[in-house]
Amino acid sequence: MKKFLRLLYLAPLALFITSCDNGFEEMNVNPNASTEVVPGFLFTKAQLITVSTNYVGAAYLTIGGSMQHFATYKEVPAAGDKYFNYGYSVNSWALYGGDPVNSGAVIDIEQVIDAVSTAPADVNKLSAARIWRAYLYHRLTDLYGDIPYSDAGKALSDKNYTPKYDEQSAIYADMLKELEESLNAFDAAQATFGNADLMYGGDITKWKKFGYSLMLRLGMRLTEVDAAMAKTWVEKAIAGGIIVSDADVATIAYVDGSITASRNFIASGLMGTDYVTPGGDNVEGGKLAKTFIDYLKTTKDPRLNVVSIVWVPSADGKTFTADTTTALQKGMQNAAFNSLPADFNTYSEPNPATILKYNAPLVVMGNAEMNLLLAEAALRGWYSGSTAKATYEEAVKAGMKQWALFGSAGVISDAKINAYLIANPYKATGTVAEQMAQIHTQKWVSLFLEDEYEIFSNWRRTGYPNLTPTNYPGNLTGGKIPTRFVIPDSEGIYNAENFNEARTRQGGTNTLSSLVWWDK
Repeated sequence: MKKFLRLLYLAPLALFITSCDNGFEEMNVNPNASTEVVPGFLFTKAQLITVSTNYVGAAYLTIGGSMQHFATYKEVPAAGDKYFNYGYSVNSWALYGGDPVNSGAVIDIEQVIDAVSTAPADVNKLSAARIWRAYLYHRLTDLYGDIPYSDAGKALSDKNYTPKYDEQSAIYADMLKELEESLNAFDAAQATFGNADLMYGGDITKWKKFGYSLMLRLGMRLTEVDAAMAKTWVEKAIAGGIIVSDADVATIAYVDGSITASRNFIASGLMGTDYVTPGGDNVEGGKLAKTFIDYLKTTKDPRLNVVSIVWVPSADGKTFTADTTTALQKGMQNAAFNSLPADFNTYSEPNPATILKYNAPLVVMGNAEMNLLLAEAALRGWYSGSTAKATYEEAVKAGMKQWALFGSAGVISDAKINAYLIANPYKATGTVAEQMAQIHTQKWVSLFLEDEYEIFSNWRRTGYPNLTPTNYPGNLTGGKIPTRFVIPDSEGIYNAENFNEARTRQGGTNTLSSLVWWDK
C-alpha cells in the first residue's frame, strides 16, 4: 500500500522524466543483482528464515514464558510471564515479508515452487519445497488461526496485494493433501537440492520420513475437532514411515563464526537479550522457570544438569563458575516479581556449554516427539505396531540422547536414562487421562528449546502439562494462559475487508485469548 501511494504521488513527475530519460533506465540497473529466481538459494533462505524468525519475541518471551520454561521479573518483556505486551507475538507475521533479508519465507518458498513446478526433472525439488511450505504454514496457522494461505505470496506473480484469509480447517485439509501428493511424487532418479538443503542434503528417503512425521503431527492436531479425520491421517503417516531413529532426526547445523547469521539463532538470541555475562542483572530479567526446574528435580531428570546452571561467584566475587550441581538449581517463579529480586544470581540459567553454544545444532523435528505421538496413537487404538509403554520409553531415551548433539556436556549415559525410567515408570495400568498426561508432559520436557511452538500447540490441544496460570495485575488475558498470537494492526488497514471477515469468523476478537479452530 505504501509503495502504491508513492507511485501515485510521483506519477506526474514520472511522465516528465520519461520524455527525456536519455538512456538513464539502462544505467539504473544493478549489474550484480540476479534477474532470475535461483531455487537452491531461495530454498536455503526459506529454511533458515522459517525456523529463526522472531525467536526471541515468540518462542522465548511469549511461549517460553507462558509454558513456564522461562520467567522474568520485568514487565515489558513479560509477554508470556505476565501476559503483557502482545506486540512480541505480532512480529512472527514477518514470515510473510517485510525485511528482504531476515523475513519473507512465504515469498521465498512460493517463488521456489513457481520456479521448479514445470520441469519433470525438478520433481524432487518441488516435493521438498511443498513439504517445507506445509511446515512453514503449519507454524503460521497454529499461531494465528485463519491466515492468508491460498492467495499468500502472490503480490509479484498475480499482483494480489490483499490476500484472502483461508479458514484454518481448509488450510489443514490442504496441507495434508500437499504432503501426501509431494511424498508420492518423489523420484529417486531425479535431482535434488543437494547441499542447498540444510537438513538432509537432498536425501529423499529422509525427506519422506520428515514429510510423514509432519503429517503425523498435523493429523494428531485434529483429535478434538475431527477424530475420524485425525485417525485417517495418523494411520497414513505411520504407514508411510516416520522419524524414529537418531539417524533420521531433522537438524540444521550452525557454526561459531564471525558472521552472526551463521550462528545458532537460539544461542544468539538468548545471549543477546539476557544471558550476556554471568552475575548481576539480565537485559530482559530472564531466568529458567520454577515450574520447569522443580519438575526436573522432582523426577530426577538427568537433563537438568545438561540444560541448567547456576553462576557461583569466586571468594572475591570477581569471577563466576557455571555449576550444574542438582542441589543448586532453582527456578524463578513466573509473575512473582516487578523489580530485581535480591537473590537473582541464585536462579538457574541456560547452560553455556550446551544451549548457549553458537555452533549448537537446531533440531527441527526429532524422534522423541514422534515416539510420543506413537504412544498416543497406541493409546487411542490407532497404532498396533507397539505399545504405548514401549514407544514412550523409546521417546524418553531419544529425548535424552539427542542432547549429545550439543557436545560432550550434553551426553547422558545409558545408566542415567535407565535409572530415570525406573524411577518414573510408564503408567500402563493408569487411566487414559493419566497416560495422556504422562505422554504430553514428557513432550513438554523433551521439546524444550527444540520446538517451543510445538509445545504451545500441543498444550492447547491436550491441556498438558497442567500449568497453573499467573494473574499479574493489569494482565491482558484476565489471568488465563495466552492461546493465540495477535495479528498485526496493519492488516486492519491495508487488508481490512479480508482481515475483518476472518476476525468475525474467529469470534470477533484478535487478542492473546482468541482461539484457533482446532483448539477445543
